[in-house]
Amino acid sequence: MRANQSERLHRIREFEFKHHHWQATQIETTIGELDRICIDLGHQIEAEETLARIHDPAHFAYPTYAKAARERRTKIQHSKNVLRAELDRLRAKVNETTDRRHAA
Repeated sequence: MRANQSERLHRIREFEFKHHHWQATQIETTIGELDRICIDLGHQIEAEETLARIHDPAHFAYPTYAKAARERRTKIQHSKNVLRAELDRLRAKVNETTDRRHAA
């Protein structure tokens, strides 16, 4: 019976490791996609500013699209920061699970 419990515990640890690793990979992919979106928004903002010849967001005639794109980019950057914190937490769990796997 003890060997059965040990095997079950091993399987649980293996599942936790694989699950945390999978989550970390998903978050890394999402962060990469958000980075690309931010870069694209930056190019769109620059294009709008160049077209309007107004680069100051505080200017009364600043393009509405550029203003909205700036706000969206800011929110996306905030989301990336939250995801990076979650990724750090998951990596710590993966390392913890790895340490437990090697100790067993």
